[in-house]
Amino acid sequence: MNERATLAESEECFTVADLNALTDLVAATWLAAAHRDWSVPAGNVEWSCLSTADHAVDCVYAPAFFLASRGLDRYPVAGSDLTLGARATPELLVDSLWLASRMLAAVVNDAEPSVRAIIFQRPDALTGAPRDFVPRAALELILHAHDVAVGLGIAFEPSAGLCHRLREHTRQWPVWKAAWNDLGRTDDPWDDLLKASARRYDGS
Repeated sequence: MNERATLAESEECFTVADLNALTDLVAATWLAAAHRDWSVPAGNVEWSCLSTADHAVDCVYAPAFFLASRGLDRYPVAGSDLTLGARATPELLVDSLWLASRMLAAVVNDAEPSVRAIIFQRPDALTGAPRDFVPRAALELILHAHDVAVGLGIAFEPSAGLCHRLREHTRQWPVWKAAWNDLGRTDDPWDDLLKASARRYDGS
């Protein structure tokens, strides 16, 4: 089997500590809003806030399975869907989010820096180093947490330093050009991430 193209090295690194801080923020935000109506749409996506949060947590589990598989060609079948579905509540989602974050951290910390595994499957298989799987999860989590917050009408403001490291670590990733837009570099990294992912809508 030939190794696929690999993500380029980035100067900045979004770390496990950053993921823990983001998980703390998302968990606190969701728990504080647990009494609200989570059946409303999440931002400008078609899913409800509950379904979007469920998907966001699944997106933290997934990179742990990608890296653990050591596969280079395709995503592993095992762990392909760890959503809670009809059982989901804000409280259960927070429990699941912490489980996913700890699992990902353990898998990343266990892997030698030289290990490579599939990190994106489309449009072509692309592999990444262990440290890349943390921002892979965080990018989905932070943007979908924003969607949920918009839908619920609550504040969600991750720190500038965390957003800066996430922006710079993922700057060269094809997702920005293939799925969204070119990633800016202003003194507001959170705004850059939102604009590039087409999430600056209706002034939010």
